[in-house]
Amino acid sequence: MKFESEVVHAGDRKHQNCSAVPSTTPIHLSTTYFYESAAKLDRIFGQEEAGFSYSRYGNPTNQALEELMTALERSKGALATASGMSALQIAIQAALLDRRHGVVAASSLYGTSLKLLDQVFEPFDVAVKYVDFCDLPALEKAIADVQPGCVFMESISNPLLRVGKVGQIAKMAHAAGAALVVDNTFATPMLLRPLELGANIVVHSATKYLAGHGDVLGGIIVSDEEHLEPVRMLGRLIGSVLGPFESYLTMRGVKTLALRFERQCHNARKLAEWLASHPCVEQVYYCADPKHPDAEAIQHLFAPELFGAILSFEIKDADKTAVMEFMDGLKMIVPGTSLGDVHTLLLYPAMSSHRELSPKMRERMGIRDNLVRVAAGIEAVEDIMADLDQALRGRCVSATSQ
Repeated sequence: MKFESEVVHAGDRKHQNCSAVPSTTPIHLSTTYFYESAAKLDRIFGQEEAGFSYSRYGNPTNQALEELMTALERSKGALATASGMSALQIAIQAALLDRRHGVVAASSLYGTSLKLLDQVFEPFDVAVKYVDFCDLPALEKAIADVQPGCVFMESISNPLLRVGKVGQIAKMAHAAGAALVVDNTFATPMLLRPLELGANIVVHSATKYLAGHGDVLGGIIVSDEEHLEPVRMLGRLIGSVLGPFESYLTMRGVKTLALRFERQCHNARKLAEWLASHPCVEQVYYCADPKHPDAEAIQHLFAPELFGAILSFEIKDADKTAVMEFMDGLKMIVPGTSLGDVHTLLLYPAMSSHRELSPKMRERMGIRDNLVRVAAGIEAVEDIMADLDQALRGRCVSATSQ
């Protein structure tokens, strides 16, 4: 099936020991399962036979979502987790289990991912080195110096939208005996499937485009065959698995992913083109820009005519106070700390996603105090433009009068 059909059908309509088959996956709330014999339960606990015993080990609703994501990412299996960050922690731990305890990570990452590496992994003697993944010679040297067990990147970096050459990076990682972990939240499997390019483990914040409606906190790990059992083992031990109701909502959201994400990508491109000539905007960052520094990688990696639904831009002559005045002036757009919802969201990285980094660190990453990030929704793009325009011009007029 094509992607647009898979999002609707994969994982659903299981035959359950009766003639009636539910058209959508039911919500299985039971924590405990038993069988007609203790011997069968023993085999299931020992993973000698498929089945369910305790919901930390597996749940029918979760399994349906995991089968859906396995199909969409062309993976060997998946694990649904309680959040995107729990997915990332398990993924990196799975990569490091039987390897050297070192990580080479992209220097441009979501702020909380940086803190996870610095404040959780480093204190347990995991050496972490950051490098620009779009500078392949520098990356190759960092891998040679650290000899890591894990190489970690985002398919599209947050918030400046850099795109590394995943296939080449995977070859570098594998040559050093490392596993490549990719956060694919911004791209979704509709835009890019890192496992097909050589990545070993891929993570998503299911909260974002997969669930898509701002009502689920969750994560997804998809894996190659080598890392699938370590991922599932860590899920069983740590227990940060997704609840069945959240799995149901995520699965329901994924069914409209193809429609939502195509519209969001279309809106983001229109917004980026319009903002590029706006008198109150200094610079726009978007993957469709022919002058994008990673244009070659984008053309090679992304699905045709899709460039993602995130853009960032710098407001001309704005400091933090001015940016917050601009945000207060928005009437339709939601100034909230997320992305992927049906409504357009605007985030201020210095306030939220990269708040806990020092100003000097943000500056080194290219995240200036006048930068905002927009996650395009599915509204009429003219209405999104009108709201941005009135808020931008209101701030520009205010600044001029001072």
